[in-house]
Amino acid sequence: MIRVYIEGVGLRGPGLDGWAASLPVLSGAVAHVPAPVSVPPSALLPPNERRRAVQTVRLTLAVGAEAFAAAGRDAGETATIFTSSGGDGDTIHEILNVLASSNRELSPTRFHNSVHNTPAGYWGIATESRAPSSTLCCHDDSFAAGLLEAAAQATAERRAVTLIAYDVQYPEPLSLVRPIGAPFGVALVLTPVPTAAARAAVTLTLRPKCGVASAVASPTLEALRRTTPAARSLPLLAALARGVAAAVTLDYLGNLELALDVTPQLDVGAGVGHSEPVAG
Repeated sequence: MIRVYIEGVGLRGPGLDGWAASLPVLSGAVAHVPAPVSVPPSALLPPNERRRAVQTVRLTLAVGAEAFAAAGRDAGETATIFTSSGGDGDTIHEILNVLASSNRELSPTRFHNSVHNTPAGYWGIATESRAPSSTLCCHDDSFAAGLLEAAAQATAERRAVTLIAYDVQYPEPLSLVRPIGAPFGVALVLTPVPTAAARAAVTLTLRPKCGVASAVASPTLEALRRTTPAARSLPLLAALARGVAAAVTLDYLGNLELALDVTPQLDVGAGVGHSEPVAG
């Protein structure tokens, strides 16, 4: 088992315009209304770079900046884990179009935007970070893999680690074989010890699969969870939004699952709390 504490959260998705604005929806107080994903321009990039940034970069900068603002931490001094089930769909589509044409001249910008750690590179430049950073991919279980890696690093190295998970859609014809429901990004600032900024403790247990993954009560959010790998985070986010102890289960690598016991900050000192399953 690994225990970490969540200090800050960043969120962008359809009808989810930031963590604070999404709290009533995630807690069930207000119905979720899907809408086009809104990603604000990032103040972390100069205007020219901001205009050239691809969707994955804009999404990760937005959620990362929001999470760090909530945590009150210096992004340049905090380790990061980036995780996604794929890369920038539009860039990959354009590269394949060029390779299938008679004119195979490809912009170097397209190439550097196609690699899996592009958002991590932009993040490091934008925040002037020299802290460690890793970029992971684990297909549909990428969020669970990233969360486990971030929690393990935070615990082993006794330092704050931020997880930034994201996915964007592919255009046709790639979308026919790899459909992604909608663009979605989430960032979590994790620490190995409780702090004044911590909103919840999360205990992670990797174990053999013994049930089904947790779902969310909202039909539209559940559809998003099922179709967008980064949105597998929604049951955890819903538990954080409700501010109650909860048990959340995430699928992980075939016959395994990642069990999360979520305890609100008010109960962290006691170290023990009743857990109730997320709707599922």
